[in-house]
Amino acid sequence: MHMQLLRNDRVVIFDRTDFGKSNLSLPNGKCRNDPTEAVLKIDCSAHSVEYDVPSNKFRALMVQTDVWCSSGAVTSDGNLVQAGGFNDGERRVRIFSPCSSRVCDWQEIPNGLTARRWYATSHILPDGRQIIVGGRRQFNYEFIPKSAAANTFYLPFLLETNDFGAENNLYPFVFLNVDGNLFIFANNRAILLDYVKHKVVKTYPEIPGGDPRSYPSTGSAALLPLKNLKTTAIQAEVLICGGSPKGSFFLASRGNFIRALNTCARIAITDPNPQWMMDTMPFARVMGDMILLPNGNVLLINGASSGTAGWEMGRNPVLSPVLYQPDNKIGSRFKTQNRQQFLGCTTPRRLEAFSPAYLNAEFNSLRPKIVDPKSMSGLTYKKEITVHVVITGEVAESSVSVTMVAPTFNTHSFSMNQRLLVLCDEKVTALGNSAYTIEVTTPRSRNLAPAGFYLLFVVHQGVPSQGIWVKLQ
Repeated sequence: MHMQLLRNDRVVIFDRTDFGKSNLSLPNGKCRNDPTEAVLKIDCSAHSVEYDVPSNKFRALMVQTDVWCSSGAVTSDGNLVQAGGFNDGERRVRIFSPCSSRVCDWQEIPNGLTARRWYATSHILPDGRQIIVGGRRQFNYEFIPKSAAANTFYLPFLLETNDFGAENNLYPFVFLNVDGNLFIFANNRAILLDYVKHKVVKTYPEIPGGDPRSYPSTGSAALLPLKNLKTTAIQAEVLICGGSPKGSFFLASRGNFIRALNTCARIAITDPNPQWMMDTMPFARVMGDMILLPNGNVLLINGASSGTAGWEMGRNPVLSPVLYQPDNKIGSRFKTQNRQQFLGCTTPRRLEAFSPAYLNAEFNSLRPKIVDPKSMSGLTYKKEITVHVVITGEVAESSVSVTMVAPTFNTHSFSMNQRLLVLCDEKVTALGNSAYTIEVTTPRSRNLAPAGFYLLFVVHQGVPSQGIWVKLQ
C-alpha cells in the first residue's frame, strides 16, 4: 500500500496491520502485542519490509501500529517521516532512518500528531518541516514538528470540496509552488495556500466537466519538470489525469461500474490568469500512477478502466503504460508503450515489471556514464558545478541535460513530494576519447528544491545515465 525509495537504494514497503497475518515472520521471535487491534492482537508476522534493490533481497521490519492509508515524506537528512493511519495509528508519527547495516527499524512517536489523520497528504517544506493536509473528516492541516503557535489550522477549502458519502477530498494533491506557497487540489478544485500566514492567496478555476479527481475518484497528479533558469521567472505546471465521474462511488457500491475518465487537465499555476487545458488519454484510467522519468517525460501506469478506488470497486485493469511528453503539442503528447510483464502471475496479487524503452540495449551507445560520482555528493544552492561523463556514441551537444529527481512517497496513485528539476544553461565541452564535461547551475532556492537528497541524472537524446545520489544543502 505504501512505498518509499531511500538514499541507500533500498525501498521501504508497508501495509495495513488489521487484516491478520502476513506470510513473513518478524525476526528474532518478535511479536506485536496490541490489545486495540481489530483482528489479531498478538501478531508475529511482518507488515513492513526493506527491499535492497541492487542485491534483490528483503528483510522484515516491525511497524508497531496500523499504517492503513497514511502519508509520508523524506526529510533533509534522508529519514522517512511517516504520519497517521487507522485505529491505534491515527496519531502516530513513525521514523525510518536508512542504515548500511541490516538492523535499523521503525521508531514510533505516540501522539506525534494533534489530529487523527487517515487519508491525509504530507509534503516537505522549504524550512525542513512537513505539512500534513486533511484526512478523513479533518478540514485542517498541521506541521511536523508541531507548531509552537497552534497545533491545527482550519482550511475551509477541504470542507467545501467534501462530497459527504463519497467525500472525494481525501489524499489531496499537494505541491510546493516555486513562490513558496502550496498548490492544493481536492475533488475538482484547487487553491494556492500561504501556509505561513494561513491564508488562501489564489483560487483556481474548476476543472472543465466538474468531475472529481481525488480519492476515491482517484486520478493521479504530477508537478511537471521545473526548469532552473538563472534569471527569468520559473513556470510551474500541474498535470492531473484520469479519475472517475461524479457518482461513481455510489454506483459502484451498488454493482454498477461505469467507465473511468479518459481526460487530463493541465494548468500553469504560476500564471496570473491560469486556465485548465484539457487533453485526451489513449485509455480511460482510474487509480493510475504518474511517475516523472529522469528525461522529463511522465509515465502513466496501472489502474482500472471502470469503477472507482477503494473497497475492491475497480474493474477492467489497464495493462498498457502510456508516456506523456509535456513539451509536445496537444494531440501528440501521449505514446502507448508495450504492456507490463507479469512476474509470478499465479495469484491476483502479482508483481509486474515495466522497463522504459530508453533502457533497451540499442541505446547503450547514447547512454552517458557519470565519472567519479562520489565527488558530486554534496551540492549547495546557486553554484556552478561540472559533471564529468563518458558517452561512447555520437554526441548531440544540444540534446544533453542534467536533471535532479526527488525520492517520493507513493500511495493511492499519488507520489507525494514528487519533483524533477532541469538544471538549465548547460555548457558541454568535449575532452576527447568519449569524455565530456557539462557545466550547470544548481537550484537557486529552497522554494524551487527543498534541501535533501536527490537522484542526479545526465540525459542525452532522451536517454538517461544511471542516477547518483546527491545532497542539496
